[in-house]
Amino acid sequence: MAHDTSRQMTLIGFLQAQNCSTYPGSWRHGGAMQDFMSPEYYQRIARTLEEGKFHLAFFDDRLAMPDIYGDDHAQTVEHGVRAVKMDPSPILTAMAMATTHLGLGATYSTTYYEPYHVARHFATLDLMTKGRVAWNVVTSLNDSEAANFGREMHLEHDLRYDRADEFLETVMGHWDSWEDDALILDKQSGRFADPAKVHRLDHKGAYFSSRGPLTVPRSQQGHPVLIQAGQSGRGRAFASRWGELIFVVYPNLAAGKKQRAELRQSVLDAGRDPEKVKVATACYTVVAESDEIAQQQRDYIDSLARPIDSLTLLCEVLNTDFSKRDYDAPFTDAEMKAISGWTGFRDRVVMLSGKQNPSVRDFVDFSNRARLNEFPVFAGTAKTVADQMEQWFVEGGCDGFVISPTHVPGGYEDFVRQVVPELQRRGVFRKDYDGSTLRENLGLARPDAGDWRKQAFAGVNGEPMRKAG
Repeated sequence: MAHDTSRQMTLIGFLQAQNCSTYPGSWRHGGAMQDFMSPEYYQRIARTLEEGKFHLAFFDDRLAMPDIYGDDHAQTVEHGVRAVKMDPSPILTAMAMATTHLGLGATYSTTYYEPYHVARHFATLDLMTKGRVAWNVVTSLNDSEAANFGREMHLEHDLRYDRADEFLETVMGHWDSWEDDALILDKQSGRFADPAKVHRLDHKGAYFSSRGPLTVPRSQQGHPVLIQAGQSGRGRAFASRWGELIFVVYPNLAAGKKQRAELRQSVLDAGRDPEKVKVATACYTVVAESDEIAQQQRDYIDSLARPIDSLTLLCEVLNTDFSKRDYDAPFTDAEMKAISGWTGFRDRVVMLSGKQNPSVRDFVDFSNRARLNEFPVFAGTAKTVADQMEQWFVEGGCDGFVISPTHVPGGYEDFVRQVVPELQRRGVFRKDYDGSTLRENLGLARPDAGDWRKQAFAGVNGEPMRKAG
């Protein structure tokens, strides 16, 4: 397959700080390790991904145990359906100590944290990893998360993104507090830093007020890379404005080509260069010595899933309790509109089922469509898997892949040992790291100090973001 070797595939490891991968049945796999509450578990994964020259390992996260199904957490706990959710940031630190090049990303919510806290937190992580950190920006999903933070209910979908826009403006402003050469560190003169090169933000907006300056100087890569997963409607507008690495779920290559083209146009409409934004789709891989053995392994992995897994997680991500609904009764228009969690998932169920008013069965069937989850599955020999990934990449379905393991750590180890060398041989994936920071390895430019201040005060399309304090 002809390919421009100047364009290289992006590979990302998709992680959970818990007992399973994004496939909740993964912990039941005979080869799954059970020491998921130890640093060694995550350090082993980090070393494997770095050996495979992965760009990044990043942690998905939510701020509540799945308990919307039947308004109870009992099924979640009994069946291990993502019941454990540790804070990913300390785990990133442990992984950073075991690696030197691998990028490290963590999810933090704009709904339940404060901009100054997030700016300081990630700026410090970026310094401690020498410029290898990314922030996966999310708006949170459901009322269970709200309850953990003293709220009665979750914010309405579009309002969450309005708030998130201002949150990002505030964080970016704080990250721009220190100019690159602000530090002097002259013991003889006694001058530590130049006060003219450290700036207050003085942000006052509809949702936040934050003075500054940030107390953390800039890192080797300027500021952390921004990951975003908005895929439709208001979420895509948000991702188009902010995302440097955009995480998507494309069910097949045809949909990927169409939706990636639409997303790139949306990035362009937001005044940004689509060539400076990476679009990576989630997938599972099952790799074996023959296609037949891979299919047997896939069947075994599929057998680990239980109906309660899908029901519990669907209620969590859609912020809707399915427990008392007739399994085959269509949702009404009003009920579909009331689904306030992951609306992109809801919209994909409508599209792929062909039903404007699907039932609980349709949601569960879609969740299990790939026999693992809603992600595409590439199964077969290393050559078969590489063929599929290369086709997606070369034909414009994506810029790379977010690899979700069917079991940990074996899913990563099989991929790195068998598929990565095949992708490298074809010239679609690099043989070594290009630099020391995550931005260098993703091919993203380092932002200059002052860029955000100039943009904020000059405005975008003639509309200033904020006034100087």
